[in-house]
Amino acid sequence: MPLSAVLFDLDGTLTDPKLGITRCIQYALFELGYSPPDADELHWCIGPPLKDSFSQLLKTLDGTVIEQAILLYRRRFATIGLFENSIYPQITAVLKAIRFAGYKTFVATSKPYIYAMQIIEYFGLSLLFDGVYGSELDGTRSIKGDLIQHILLTEKLLPSTVVMVGDNFVKLR
Repeated sequence: MPLSAVLFDLDGTLTDPKLGITRCIQYALFELGYSPPDADELHWCIGPPLKDSFSQLLKTLDGTVIEQAILLYRRRFATIGLFENSIYPQITAVLKAIRFAGYKTFVATSKPYIYAMQIIEYFGLSLLFDGVYGSELDGTRSIKGDLIQHILLTEKLLPSTVVMVGDNFVKLR
């Protein structure tokens, strides 16, 4: 079957979120009494769910501590970190070309939908996507495979006609 849709990750694919994400992680760690690593040492935290990153950074599986870190992160991210972000050169032109070729385009990010929409709107990309999909603030659909399954069902897309751009590995259940 021919390709009909392209799913794009947000962080590290459409935009460079390093500054905002790393500063928000540093803020959360500092507020919890930890000495935060340099931003360059936190690059691996861009992409995976925050819960996983904070679990590793804090060396804990304690859900209460991890949730506290996420709340602190989001306190800064919702007002500042979200906009400490830059769109990659030529992304707009690439998206326009893909849409002109007749493909549907969607954002598929582990980032909460509420933030993903604000970022897409901030960079003026809304009209270049048929939909923006992200996780819920409670972590629902933060696993990329679950999110993609949700998109496929919601948009009535066949897996064999869709390609995902921007993730290393996604396992569908």
